[in-house]
Amino acid sequence: MTVALIVFIILLFTGLPLYVNLGIVSFLYMFMTHQPMMAVVQRTTQAANSFTMIAAPFFILMGNLMNTGGVTRKLFRFANVIVGTVPGGMGHANIICSALFAGMSGTAVADAGGLGNIEIEAMREIGYDDDFSCAITAASSVLGPIIPPSLPMVILCVTVGASVGRCFVGGLFPGILMAISLGVMVTIYSKKRHYPRNPRPNGHDIWVAFKEAFLALMAPVILFLAIYTGIVTTTEAAIIAAFYSLLIGIFGYRDLKWKDIPQVMLSTCETTGVVLSIVMTANIFGYCLTIAQIPQKLTMALTSIPNKFVFLLVINLFLLFIGCFMEGTAAILILSPILIPAMEAMGVSETQACLIMIVNLMIGVVTPPVGIVLYVTSNVAKVSANRVIKATTPFLIPLLITLLLITYVPAITNFLPNLVYGGL
Repeated sequence: MTVALIVFIILLFTGLPLYVNLGIVSFLYMFMTHQPMMAVVQRTTQAANSFTMIAAPFFILMGNLMNTGGVTRKLFRFANVIVGTVPGGMGHANIICSALFAGMSGTAVADAGGLGNIEIEAMREIGYDDDFSCAITAASSVLGPIIPPSLPMVILCVTVGASVGRCFVGGLFPGILMAISLGVMVTIYSKKRHYPRNPRPNGHDIWVAFKEAFLALMAPVILFLAIYTGIVTTTEAAIIAAFYSLLIGIFGYRDLKWKDIPQVMLSTCETTGVVLSIVMTANIFGYCLTIAQIPQKLTMALTSIPNKFVFLLVINLFLLFIGCFMEGTAAILILSPILIPAMEAMGVSETQACLIMIVNLMIGVVTPPVGIVLYVTSNVAKVSANRVIKATTPFLIPLLITLLLITYVPAITNFLPNLVYGGL
């Protein structure tokens, strides 16, 4: 396995697509250890044969339809009317809009790319610094994969066999805590830099903004109620949400045109194809790791740490480090079969373990050198990546504080799932 891992690391630096890298390394290991080659085909195709995994393309489609249909502008206007009067109001609106859009897109990149242009331009117009605007846009995009629906959460649950519903519910409180902690940071910055606040809106302004955003706001409500009441499965809820997004885009707001549908579908297929390719090849790679008994050995090494507090700290530091260099989906697929059982063996609930891993790796989207959201925000704002990285770094503090709370206060992730689904 040592040779295969060395080849894997070397190929990472060649720019080769990750799924090609995983496929080559897995085939190499199977060949070197004289494993039946049919197992490569069987394990690869087995990963795609999952009913739960069908939710992924529909959540991607939902986000694309919302972005194309002009929903983001209406959400931002509503959020700005609600909180625009407090110090740094538009920064707070940025956070709230990200939280609302998180209930539709499920990814950080969709948040930064879809909302970023609107938010940064609006903040520029009334005197916010580009550095601050980019920083809060990038940092708040982390809410996308935490507040359900969450594409990384679906992939993680499929990989380790966890309950998607429980993890979705468990992500609500962490997402809210993260939004509050970012809001505190925005307030500190705004008072220090004397950022403007909006005039107090009258009842008519609030009503108009709410009426415009109402159909969009109902999307996460419908999604949550459908899943949490048990009327439908997560996969069926994703299909309903995507169909609802199509209806409000074409017939509700009428910003989504029939001619836009082919491009939306093409974009969804491209993203889904990449995700599914990684999932399939990561499955055979995980099988190779299992044959080499690496998960078992690493689990034994981790669980030998006598102190649970230190154990969880080591897990967090390791995942934060990995998040700096590896894309989140890849890290989930490779590491979750190893780390989730290890955390469960130390008395961490499955839901909490999944949330710890998701939050760690999603913080990685705003940490250099790989942090993809930093570069998306840089591109959207036409600001250098170095400026965006420097400005975003202080906003890692509230994100890390939230991570520590999730790690060491189990009730934050466990209370709501136990209340909805039962359990201790």
